Amino acid sequence: MPISPADRPETVPAARPAAPDRPRPHARPEHAPRPRPHVRPEHASRPRPHVRPDRAPLPASPATPLLTVSGGHLVAAPRSAPTGSGRRRSRPSSNPYLRLLATPGARAFTAGNLIARLPMGMLSVSAVIMIAGSRDSYALAGAVTATGLAATAVVAPFTARLVDRFGQARVAVPATALAVLGSLALVLCVHHDAPAWTLFAAYAATATTPNTGGMSRARWAYLHRGDPAALHTANSFEQAADELCFMLGPVLAATLCGALFPEAGTLVGAVLLMTGVLIFAAQRATEPPVTPRTKSAASPLRTPGMPALLAVFLATGAVFGSLEVVSIAHAGGAILALQAAGSCAAGLLYGSLRPARNARLRLLLCLAAMTALMSLPLLAAAGSASLPVLALCLLLAGAATAPTMVTGMTLVQRATRPEQLNEGMTLSVTALLGGVAAGAAAGGWLVEHAGTAPGYAAPMSAAALALVIAAAGTAATASPDLVRRMKAATPRGS
Repeated sequence: MPISPADRPETVPAARPAAPDRPRPHARPEHAPRPRPHVRPEHASRPRPHVRPDRAPLPASPATPLLTVSGGHLVAAPRSAPTGSGRRRSRPSSNPYLRLLATPGARAFTAGNLIARLPMGMLSVSAVIMIAGSRDSYALAGAVTATGLAATAVVAPFTARLVDRFGQARVAVPATALAVLGSLALVLCVHHDAPAWTLFAAYAATATTPNTGGMSRARWAYLHRGDPAALHTANSFEQAADELCFMLGPVLAATLCGALFPEAGTLVGAVLLMTGVLIFAAQRATEPPVTPRTKSAASPLRTPGMPALLAVFLATGAVFGSLEVVSIAHAGGAILALQAAGSCAAGLLYGSLRPARNARLRLLLCLAAMTALMSLPLLAAAGSASLPVLALCLLLAGAATAPTMVTGMTLVQRATRPEQLNEGMTLSVTALLGGVAAGAAAGGWLVEHAGTAPGYAAPMSAAALALVIAAAGTAATASPDLVRRMKAATPRGS
């Protein structure tokens, strides 16, 4: 009797599963109804023995398609369209200033700093208008403001040293409060016709005003350490803010004193200063941490290259001071706004460009451009050009001042220790103020003895002097490096 295939034990159908007590991990059915749950669909054709069945596959991200089996083949099934929450983030802006202000906390401390910096261009002009209108003496008003400038040059570095040692918020707020009290005391002395010496004492108390621009630059240096391009944009932004505040401050002060009462400019400036510093100091997340200062840490004045940089700032300040006095004597103070506008626009444009790596060479080029452009007002005034032509020359002359200041501040930041950054930048501002005072005196002497046209030779000469000092400092800094390279390249036996 023939035996049917179904009765034969050796012919087992292919679809029959293996016995549970003898698993065959490498046996693969020919017609599996579905893939194993613990094997990912994309690897169903080649099951891996090392895959653990107790681990479920990770869920697919919303951006990847679903995988499924259709007709014995692995196919991709598209998901539904992504919702608004699943879209990719927008690309960062190509504008370097928008990327700069997108730094967390940057907009808050920048707003406070701008409010606090605006009175820097208001208080001196308001004091002159207030004192001259009450005492009928511009000589007294000028002497009082000059005393305050000299006191600032002495006190500001010590205030900056305290900021480096104890932190911005702990020092800036009480120092600003003392300066505001000095401004209020000046208003009371002028209003109640106090003796002249009280005006000098009250205005000297305003010298404790912290260098808000330097503190803001220190925050940018902390937030963007290791990123020279972002730091270059930040320094350009700060310089443009300086030019804007010094351009709008005197106009606002003169408007308040003329429209309201003589003391209005000083009072509003004091309120803005205190408000801005409080907002700025409240942003503790972006404040640079205090670095313990060792006893052996030398003053920034002893840092190699720093004296030459301060001398450059001194000569650059003489450019600003002499240009201001000569332009006021020649065409009035309103024309100076064009010089500040040109500097502000050039600073913003300079910050959007990619800086060259050699900052000292950049400084030389900027000073050379400033020397050449400062000759334009001299040529216009000597040639008896019209007022619009002189205004255009001043606009062009201001185009080199902001790039020069930005590059100089960059070199100061590189030459100063991180724990002395505020002190180093305040020293550069102090040198700048000293140059402004010296340049104003030189420009006034030339205007009185030679006339306004030859007086424009003072800013051009000061710019040329700054170029010579920078070139000498660069050569002195490069000489030790050259000697070391020559010694390293010389064979020992020679």
